[in-house]
Amino acid sequence: MTPLNSSAETCLQLGAAAAALLLLTAAPRAAAEELTSRTNNHLQRWLEKFPAADENKDGVLTAVEVWAYQDSIVRQRSAARREREQAVTKAKAAGLPPPADAAPPHPPPTRGEVRYGPHERNVLDFWAAPSARPAPLVIYIHGGAWRIGDKREVTPTLIARCRAAGFSVASINYRYTTTAPLPAPHHDGARALQFLRAHAAEWNLDSRRVAACGGSAGAGITLWLAFHDDLAAPSSPDPIARQSTRLSCGATIGGQSTYDPNVIRAWIGEPAFRHSLFPFAYGVKSHDQLSDPRLQPLYDEVAAIKHVTPDDPPIFQIYSESDVPLTPNAKNGQGMHHPIFGRKLQAAMEAHGLECGYLHTIDSPADPEEEMVAFFRRHLGAP
Repeated sequence: MTPLNSSAETCLQLGAAAAALLLLTAAPRAAAEELTSRTNNHLQRWLEKFPAADENKDGVLTAVEVWAYQDSIVRQRSAARREREQAVTKAKAAGLPPPADAAPPHPPPTRGEVRYGPHERNVLDFWAAPSARPAPLVIYIHGGAWRIGDKREVTPTLIARCRAAGFSVASINYRYTTTAPLPAPHHDGARALQFLRAHAAEWNLDSRRVAACGGSAGAGITLWLAFHDDLAAPSSPDPIARQSTRLSCGATIGGQSTYDPNVIRAWIGEPAFRHSLFPFAYGVKSHDQLSDPRLQPLYDEVAAIKHVTPDDPPIFQIYSESDVPLTPNAKNGQGMHHPIFGRKLQAAMEAHGLECGYLHTIDSPADPEEEMVAFFRRHLGAP
């Protein structure tokens, strides 16, 4: 079964990868169960686009059915992804290249496996734009709940579209939270950005025009870089650390504007709060420990929405998860790519007069990746 077209499939696959790590039981949300395609335009468009979601084939799609359908797709994609990850791990241990089907075929990078930091996952690939003048840069940051995923997940089409627009592309790895809890992945993202800026002259980059994009956890890092105060240390003896960590713009797929588990419980519900990423992310042993008030400063630090100020860059957001409340059949982990994250961020940004675009793959016929590159064109300009 291939329920999604290629662009929407890519967005849902990226945005749903983290949600599939642990799916168990959920608390009831009875009001959402009453939503159907007869009364909700969003569910009607789901039914039109994916009739297989109508499990009982009665011609009416309920919120219960759409969340169950998404769960089944996530499980299928998660199983396939785990198989690819295991194959990559085995190949690496044997000193072999990754299997050909471990990720889409990419053009050979201009510079591959470049180390930007001390950890084994502090590596990036770089594709130079075909430009004689210094080119703007787009940095791709993979998703996977900060526990899985790899820089090879950047799509070949995104590389091609960016380079056709005159942009160079970098795709980065970062430390997993199984190695170092938050905000280690965020700081790795910042270090990679600084590294690329430090090599701007050598790599023919315009260090003033840098965008980032990514799905899920990568979206969270993108938003954090977009809004966080500059981490540059001008007096550092390290020339890389002296570089700015600010972005010109950012684009996200299934992004989370906060990782405060208690806020997520209030916004979305218990299933999202019970996602398995949180104990690893915050270095605790169970979800019960997430109520410890001593964790609040860390929650605030990694919540992008907490850092929004009037001097921040424009953002473009893409979502594919259902834009309806969770239902009694929702599994633990569902809702972690809910569009409410985007709507909350959009409201916060617009309150400061900032641009925050939004596209839902169900409600828009547009190709989301094309729209993302068009957004980069508007805000990065031509080489």
